[in-house]
Amino acid sequence: MVSILPPVHPGEILREEYLGPLKITAGGLARTLNVPRTRIERLIGEQTSITSDTALRLARFFDTTPEFWMNMQVSYDLKIAAAAKREELAAIPVISAA
Repeated sequence: MVSILPPVHPGEILREEYLGPLKITAGGLARTLNVPRTRIERLIGEQTSITSDTALRLARFFDTTPEFWMNMQVSYDLKIAAAAKREELAAIPVISAA
């Protein structure tokens, strides 16, 4: 399966769609979520992944669901892995379940 859209890191979504419009800093969000400031800074810097703990906290604060945040992370991880292993995966035969 070929994806037309490039992978989008969940940290980019957090930064551009939540923190920016709401004028919340990484430090402010970290204090509110009771997590280390570096956790949020690394996340919005696209240096680390969303953990289940962070997903639960973000969901509570932004009135979303933890699945929303985790699904973004899984989608990103799958797109990155698929691109990295494109040739190896293409060499695997497909068997019909019929």
